[in-house]
Amino acid sequence: MTSPPKSIRVVAALVERDGRYLITQRRPSAVLPLLWEFPGGRVEPRESDAQALCREFAERLGDAVQLQVGDLISFVSHPYEHYTVDLYLYQCAFADVSAPLETRSVHGFRWVTSDEFDELPFTPADEASMSQLLGEG
Repeated sequence: MTSPPKSIRVVAALVERDGRYLITQRRPSAVLPLLWEFPGGRVEPRESDAQALCREFAERLGDAVQLQVGDLISFVSHPYEHYTVDLYLYQCAFADVSAPLETRSVHGFRWVTSDEFDELPFTPADEASMSQLLGEG
């Protein structure tokens, strides 16, 4: 009998500005290389979802932006071959919209409309989350 796959708790930020959403592209050396996703990452032990979002956001896009974490708006559990990702997507905003973003531990970032989601390759968990948000799933 095999044990169930390991479950990884991941949080992500849905940040909207002027009808566009912030997305990041994974590094070429990452698991699921060069796919797009909402910014965020793994929740560490003894860390709240909000703490993890703020830490991951700073690690990926710089600490000039102070992230305001709002309500949970989507949850998906997506099985991969050796683990399951439990993705919690939160509505977020910037405390200062003029704060600059940096490319740190991501390949790049973009602001896109929801119509552009279908034009870019996203991670499967983020695709499932987008389907929920757009009422397709």
